[in-house]
Amino acid sequence: MAQSAASTSGVTDRYASAMFELALEANKIPAVEKDLARFDALMNGSEDLMRVVRSPVLSADEQFAAVDAILTKAKISGLAGDFIRVVAKNRRLFAMTGMLAAFRAMVARHKGEETASVTVAQRLTAAQEKELKAALKSSVGKDVAIEQSVDPSILGGMIVKVGSRQIDTSLRTKLSSLKLALKEVS
Repeated sequence: MAQSAASTSGVTDRYASAMFELALEANKIPAVEKDLARFDALMNGSEDLMRVVRSPVLSADEQFAAVDAILTKAKISGLAGDFIRVVAKNRRLFAMTGMLAAFRAMVARHKGEETASVTVAQRLTAAQEKELKAALKSSVGKDVAIEQSVDPSILGGMIVKVGSRQIDTSLRTKLSSLKLALKEVS
């Protein structure tokens, strides 16, 4: 199991690094970042697309055809479109989420930003994200890029990870703490 996670991490880092280097060399980091963010939003917004991305049953040609049609319809082309197509052709779509996260982290480092992984019960609004970025900037001391993931099981609040620090203000954690405290009292 640990070897599988390590090999997936190696795949995600290699592909993300290659994409970052190509975008940097072509001076197209903002455009590639925008297109990859759009594809990420498409994946997160469609269970059908996530099934295509994660399916071990579909052949490389079937995955490629599905992704190619989506990229064409979404007008995602250039380096980002080519990158996603290569990933599909090489049967590495299962690692796409990790590749996108690794790419965002590389872009953030390139910009001199810190990356914060934020887990919320429901997607933050633009105003909430801006407020969180400002709070994290004052805490960390530099600009912070937010990588947001939604996990309804936390019920409310958020879990923020910046580097090795983690702040868990989720309702799930607070309820668990309360449950433990009540058990100790009785």
